Amino acid sequence: MKRQTYIILGMLGFMSLLHAQERIPLGKTEALDKVLESNYSLQISEAQFNASKADFKQTNAVFLPNITASHTGFTTTNPLMAFGSKLNQESLTAADFNPALLNDPEQTQNFATKFEIQQPLINMDGFYQRKAAKTKMEATALQTERTKDYLELEVEQAYMQLQLAYKGVAVLEQALLTAEANERLAKNSFNQGYLQKSDVLAVSVRVNEVKNQLQTAKSNVENASNYLSFLMNEEQVAIYQPTDSLQVVIPKNNQELQVSEERSDIKAMSLATNAYETMYKADKMTFLPRLNAFGSYELYDDHVFQGNANGYIIGAQLSWDILQGTKRFGKAQKSRSEFEQSKLEYQQYVSQSQLELNKAKRMLTDAQNKLELTRLALEQSKESLRIRKNRFEEGLEKTSDLLMADTQYAQKQLEYYQTIYEYNYALAYVQFLTK
Repeated sequence: MKRQTYIILGMLGFMSLLHAQERIPLGKTEALDKVLESNYSLQISEAQFNASKADFKQTNAVFLPNITASHTGFTTTNPLMAFGSKLNQESLTAADFNPALLNDPEQTQNFATKFEIQQPLINMDGFYQRKAAKTKMEATALQTERTKDYLELEVEQAYMQLQLAYKGVAVLEQALLTAEANERLAKNSFNQGYLQKSDVLAVSVRVNEVKNQLQTAKSNVENASNYLSFLMNEEQVAIYQPTDSLQVVIPKNNQELQVSEERSDIKAMSLATNAYETMYKADKMTFLPRLNAFGSYELYDDHVFQGNANGYIIGAQLSWDILQGTKRFGKAQKSRSEFEQSKLEYQQYVSQSQLELNKAKRMLTDAQNKLELTRLALEQSKESLRIRKNRFEEGLEKTSDLLMADTQYAQKQLEYYQTIYEYNYALAYVQFLTK
């Protein structure tokens, strides 16, 4: 019984392992679509935009009225409250003016239903606060756009890493086949007395080296697949198979690339600076008076939820907080400092972006030069390996020379594909900085 259980568990474990190693074809466009649909960073950015949009909606209070309704009930023997309650209820009689009743009234009940409206008319600081909130919302929207641009670059890099990993596996699998063939040839030559034991051991060491490198390359495939799964917010454990091949990307145009002030993140920082400036103006406007209209409609009765008597009030209020200690002065000074700081941060960010672009353009130029050199080196190493292999089969070449040529050819292949990756990423990064 235990044996059967172990067999079942073993089969389940084997099936789960096969499922974990499932290879799923994945194109670059498909990966980008999934990332833009499900990535956490983009969802966080959109949530931040929704929060800033909600802050902007709150500033509608500058224009829209504030309306409240209340129902209040109380009982009292307070002379003033009792007389006023009867007056509001329109239930006063001549007997209520008896000094004895005025000074010592009976218990009086009063229930009031009240509808109030407060309408802002002139609120200068509120107007500027609304403008600042709108500017902040627009800046957050631009930051969301820049997050999308960054994710596109990240997907580009992650997908190229997956392509490069598969190229590494292909190169090393071929190198392993070559090394194993050389090992068989070396053993045959040793059996015939043409090679020494040390030469055979050297070839065997090369086989083991390639096997170790191949295992590392396969791990790189899994790492690249896992990172793409993270970007796409995929929970399944799978190995992705790129459907697009790794090749040199041709630039769409050769025009001089510069950092544009219309780039979404730079424009967002500019809008943020404008928002700080507007908030500074809003704080200065708190020194001005405010004009608000108000009104109320009231129902009174000595029974709950009744209203036999009613009345209304309509008016306007001009209020001016002349002095609140030094609170407003300090707040205005703080907002001005934040505005000046945001201007410096904007200038620093633009300068830093230009510095980063210059660095990226040099990196692209270096990658272009390196691409041509590694291509030539690959062709030369391939030809060198062909010549040495032919001479080795004829007994005219040392084993160590053949192994060196074989190792060099594999290295040059990996270097060439690595250089393609570096060039394509440098080009994508330059385009990202100038987008």
